[in-house]
Amino acid sequence: MIRVMNKKYLYFTILFAVGALFVWFIDGRVSIFYRPLERGRVVEPEKGEQSLRPAASRDYEVEEVATGLVVPWDIAFTSADRMLVTERPGRVRVIEQGRLLERPLHVFGEVVADEEEGLMSAVLDPDYQQNRFVYFSLAYQSGTHKFVKVVRLRDEGERLADEFAVIEGIPAAAFHSGSRIRFGPDGKLYITTGDATDRNLAQDLDSLAGKILRLNPDGSIPDDNPIAGSPVWSRGHRNPQGLDWHPVTGELYSTEHGPSGFDGPGGGDEVNRIIKGTNYGWPLVSHQESIPEAKDPLLVFTPAEAPASAMIYGKDSFPVWRGNLFFGALRGEGIIRMVIDEGNPDKIVLFEKLARVNFGRVRTIAQGPDGYIYFTTSNRDGRGNPAPADDRIFRIRPKD
Repeated sequence: MIRVMNKKYLYFTILFAVGALFVWFIDGRVSIFYRPLERGRVVEPEKGEQSLRPAASRDYEVEEVATGLVVPWDIAFTSADRMLVTERPGRVRVIEQGRLLERPLHVFGEVVADEEEGLMSAVLDPDYQQNRFVYFSLAYQSGTHKFVKVVRLRDEGERLADEFAVIEGIPAAAFHSGSRIRFGPDGKLYITTGDATDRNLAQDLDSLAGKILRLNPDGSIPDDNPIAGSPVWSRGHRNPQGLDWHPVTGELYSTEHGPSGFDGPGGGDEVNRIIKGTNYGWPLVSHQESIPEAKDPLLVFTPAEAPASAMIYGKDSFPVWRGNLFFGALRGEGIIRMVIDEGNPDKIVLFEKLARVNFGRVRTIAQGPDGYIYFTTSNRDGRGNPAPADDRIFRIRPKD
């Protein structure tokens, strides 16, 4: 009799546990994805905090634009029919009328590309149509040390000419070298820099490492920077590689790689709103840690997604995505879309991983003059599994 009662109790317990688990799954793993996220909330899928769930793909399709590239790092559209693509080993490639030209537009012979560093970002001058200036960030060697510099060249159609050094001597290393460059709505040049694997440099205001810098296009320091005579706009960054402004509010957002194990627990990737003169905490804090003198991230990803870019959509091809923040995920192998609260720039309402973007590691994401969303793969960077056609550029367009 006692044995029978225990057996019934066991069945009841199992049934109750299964039911409770089902309720938890439905409420905690599915609907939580669409719940508003609190500022600074930590996203840890393996702990049930949040689960990345693919977005519905019925309203868009993904098409191939170019193949056969080697670690394409950035895209700059010079017209509706022509784009420049940087390859990490030092080449500037041209895609014209949908075709990748065989001959590079320019080769930076001094580029050092041992690991993560190399020829990285590219951006057009705000007055490109008049002056034809294009800016590039690249790693180089001087003696026994590596550095990053930003240079400006003139696009003459068949070649780049008249190189001018905007800024040099930014500390670099095989890892954590940044380096995204973008022009802001204020016409100033912003540069993200990594900590060059020396974490203490991020808090050192005498160092250019672990910062976001702000310069005039000619390399001079703006009078309204937070520290007189210094290009530092914000500090306490580990390795930010995404930078963009909201097209309506003008707020600046950045994405940043978190620790990799040798410099802290894995994960801790960040999405930040960048404010003049603000400290973002590295290496004093990371992950869910918080201190009064540093601004908390809007979102933290653990395990790591490895956000390698940032783009806030502002075109008309995808009206429902206007004002949304996107980044390419290297380790996460995809594209993350985030919705910023319209009334609170420090709040991410929800996020999702786009479906049908299943091409391995994704680095840069950019909006084209056609309103479509372009992205590059990074499967030949030594950490991916390249397909025969890699690396590639794709674009997301509305489904016909």
